[in-house]
Amino acid sequence: MSIALFVLRRLGRGLFTILFAVTVTFLLLRLLPGDPALAVASPNMTDEARAALLTQYGLSQPLFVQYFLYLGQLVQGNLGTSFTQSIPVIDVLMQRLPWTLLLTVSSLVLTIIIGIPLGVLAASHKNRFFDRMVQVFGVTGQSLFVPSVGIVLLFVFGLNLRWFPIGGAYDDGVYGMEWYGSVLSHLVLPVISLTLIQLGSYVLTMRATLIEALGEDYITLAKAKGVPPRTVLWKHAVRNAMLPATTLIGLQLGFVVGGAVLTETVFAYPGIGRGIYEAVTQLDFPVLQGAFLLLAVTVVIANMLTDIAYGFLDPRVRAS
Repeated sequence: MSIALFVLRRLGRGLFTILFAVTVTFLLLRLLPGDPALAVASPNMTDEARAALLTQYGLSQPLFVQYFLYLGQLVQGNLGTSFTQSIPVIDVLMQRLPWTLLLTVSSLVLTIIIGIPLGVLAASHKNRFFDRMVQVFGVTGQSLFVPSVGIVLLFVFGLNLRWFPIGGAYDDGVYGMEWYGSVLSHLVLPVISLTLIQLGSYVLTMRATLIEALGEDYITLAKAKGVPPRTVLWKHAVRNAMLPATTLIGLQLGFVVGGAVLTETVFAYPGIGRGIYEAVTQLDFPVLQGAFLLLAVTVVIANMLTDIAYGFLDPRVRAS
């Protein structure tokens, strides 16, 4: 299969996935209990004013009409207007997106910096005490629940020790370098919480792939030639074992995004995840649809780019 055809197929699959996510999100939100009209119409309104307002937001139309109107708006880049804030949804999301990016990127970088070396050390000490401890840590990390981790961190380091703030993204009334320090101190606990729940996967994946690489013939040949063990490990084995670990970074992005939604809710962090929680309580359909669409597109693009990159790095993927 040619590279161009391979990329086109992945792009087509990604677009279909996004359309499916948009459709499912649209229908599921309409199944939520409660009347979304209550979010835009005041109980003191006259029937005529209420009907006019519902018509303005398209809530008086049949469901299938609302769906196609929504698709038409998406094609034009219009995500609608927030029911409760009366501002474009894109503005609501752009206010919160930087905080979510700061949280997820910081957590992802920290996970890579810690997870890959831990996996390498565990594989190079296979079946020893350190390796077994790393395996226990990895399995335990995979079984952790985001809110539980966040609540424990808040209770220990926020309420009892008072080392870090217990909510928000920064303190009010601070400016300059003091503001950056406040942002950093508010970021620590959410990042640790999100890192702990995804670190196990990276550690165990890197360990398993490196152990497999160390058993390959080219490693045996390098050792027979007298190549120093450190060079064999880091220059030959780790380099080949990095491909599955690199792929995991893209494939795990969906898990990171989902974890960020829960983490932001626990720590009252003003990102998109916290915005989703608030929009659910207010039945703000446009904000929910816009937030879910943004998260879905992010995950699909990350997976698509990972798939394409894997195809470039390994021609066997394109052939299959």
